[in-house]
Amino acid sequence: MSHPSHSLESATPAARILIADDHPQGLELLEAYLADSPYEVRTAVNGEETWKLIREWRPDVVLLDVMMPRVSGFEVCKRLRADPTTRDIGVLMVTALDQSADVDRAVEAGTDDFMTKPINKAELLLRLRALLQSRRLSQEPDRALVYMDAVTEARP
Repeated sequence: MSHPSHSLESATPAARILIADDHPQGLELLEAYLADSPYEVRTAVNGEETWKLIREWRPDVVLLDVMMPRVSGFEVCKRLRADPTTRDIGVLMVTALDQSADVDRAVEAGTDDFMTKPINKAELLLRLRALLQSRRLSQEPDRALVYMDAVTEARP
């Protein structure tokens, strides 16, 4: 009895990464770090634009600057975690702040990880890969249930 081959890798689209930073140099640097990666990348320059893109584009991970005009990265993260449709999106806060109180605020806001500027490319890529893998693993039970339902319904 032959079963069709199901490859999650070939069926999985490129991960979506949203970079949110109000400083053009910060955006350019992070974009350059991800230029050769397999990720689809978009950018936002303030908290309001970031929240709008999160809702419309549904990134897998947000590289979120803490200090942005209008709506801070802390507030964006809190909104993201409070909304059932976005709460599973990975958040990696990126900031020049390095006080332990800032790390505490980031954790309270719901961040998954925290990096202090200047950002090291290898470390960024490693942390992104870990966040994406963690996100995929957390979705596996849901995918398995959908697959089992489809198999069960297809049986005579």
